[in-house]
Amino acid sequence: MRCRRAHRCRTCPIWRATRDAAARHSGSALALAQSQQVAEALRAATGREVELVEIVTAGDRSSAPVQQLGVGVFVSALRDALGAKEIDFAVHSYKDLPTAVHDGLRIAAVPPREDPRDALVASGGRTLAELPPGARIGTGALRRMAQLHALGLQLEVVPIRGNVDTRLRKVSEGELDAVVLARAGIVRLGRAAEITETLDPMLMLPAPAQGALAVECRADDQDLVELLGRLDHAATRAAVTAERALLATLEAGCSAPVAAFAEVAEGDDGDEIYLRGAVISPDGTRDIRLSRTGTPAAAVEIGRALAADLFEAGAETLLGSTENEPHP
Repeated sequence: MRCRRAHRCRTCPIWRATRDAAARHSGSALALAQSQQVAEALRAATGREVELVEIVTAGDRSSAPVQQLGVGVFVSALRDALGAKEIDFAVHSYKDLPTAVHDGLRIAAVPPREDPRDALVASGGRTLAELPPGARIGTGALRRMAQLHALGLQLEVVPIRGNVDTRLRKVSEGELDAVVLARAGIVRLGRAAEITETLDPMLMLPAPAQGALAVECRADDQDLVELLGRLDHAATRAAVTAERALLATLEAGCSAPVAAFAEVAEGDDGDEIYLRGAVISPDGTRDIRLSRTGTPAAAVEIGRALAADLFEAGAETLLGSTENEPHP
């Protein structure tokens, strides 16, 4: 069908969307699951069909640690495809997006967030407290590594890469005693039964925007912006906006040991955001944890104010210590 291939005509019922680039390997099950989730929601909301298009990024092709690759390595190819009009919109894991605004593009929708907490998958159904000293626990994020060290459980923290299936297989095959992953990814793959403990944010504060998806399109495509907007969830957008404003103000990348978690709840005077933020030294020996509250309309200001509080408490010293930290 000519119109299907070109997908330029506004009466054409088919849009082309990228597979989620946030999963670390092209064609991964998580990439497909997250993009299909958005495609199905869009079909239900608009009656329009969506064709999924797989785009391989530089991050997909590299086996280097995420923190060595840098911010946005899983995003640039998708944004290039949007700019070239090869696709109509892209689905990202929001935590992987650079905090700087991209000219010509717009986050048209932030769907309802999946549970943003981290999860433990351990052999023998064990919890974190049940792992013996010296147990090997794998994760790919400096933020998680730092917070695991901070717990003082004498665990051997092992840096790993790979998609969710690969990481879980390291436990089932005995290479590791446990792994820590985002609960959202495990749930989206239908593997929640394998989680042995969902980690309390008091122990393991999530990454900014963890569990949230961002649906991005060209800013000048007003029809699509409006239609994608039907998928937007106001409370999720406000929470993620506050978390990312904190991250941006700290000028820290998505792989830095910075954590943030905002919750939106009903209050006596309307909805209120409760934002917690933390900066942790890579070895876990020092951390700064603070919080702020405010209204959803002031999400950006809350994030910036909490970042300022963290700076005043000495966060700059901790962030500086990561610059000389060797890449795993």
